[in-house]
Amino acid sequence: MHLDVQDLRNFYYRSTLGRAAQAAVRFQVEQLWPDARGQTVAGFGFPAPLLRPYLGRARRVVALMPAPQGVMAWPAGMPNVSVLCEETLWPLDTGAVDKLVLMHGLETCEQPSALLEEAWRVLEPGGRALFIVPSRGGLWARSDRTPFGYGRPYTMRQLEDQLSRHAFVPERQVSTLYQPPSTRRFWRRTAPMWEALGARFSMVLGGGVLMVEASKRVRAPRGPGLREAVRKPLGVLKPRPEAKPV
Repeated sequence: MHLDVQDLRNFYYRSTLGRAAQAAVRFQVEQLWPDARGQTVAGFGFPAPLLRPYLGRARRVVALMPAPQGVMAWPAGMPNVSVLCEETLWPLDTGAVDKLVLMHGLETCEQPSALLEEAWRVLEPGGRALFIVPSRGGLWARSDRTPFGYGRPYTMRQLEDQLSRHAFVPERQVSTLYQPPSTRRFWRRTAPMWEALGARFSMVLGGGVLMVEASKRVRAPRGPGLREAVRKPLGVLKPRPEAKPV
């Protein structure tokens, strides 16, 4: 079940809680991917809040938004880079993306396996993808006042196992959103403190959002193909019988 794009925009750009969540998640994304010069960076779901830092750095930025959710023009006041697309059929060439981020895409997709196959397809060999999903044990997945309260929450192991089954290699794991999903003034004022404490004691405190960076694994070709052909010697190299005298 996808949220409407208007609800997502209102949360991230027009609410205090949404702006705090945007800042916390984007900070971790920039820590993992500080540089994207000369690269193609794409996002799926509602990635706009996370892609803005790369607009002036990357060679190309594309925000893919699924049809059940809807699309909005983004970024404001600049040439539009957002595209409406089918969940499992993206208008990108195979191997065209260096970095791919998914937020509010995997947990709400009706065909997660097909979505992961499409994400694998558009990444270049060795390309990196960042999957951002609600944590099953976190407070944010229990509150329907935020977009992370919708869809299927994950544990870290569940997410990594699902990625491994679709030819992704989990490389790094991060948790964020340790602050409670509350609009009360006390929690908003102390939000930076909770994020700092959570990052320091992440083994004890559980974040509301899980982030897994994974690389694309390319398998060796199987089947007959070239190996069978090589086993058969070329005709021009076969020894010819010597001519017998008449």
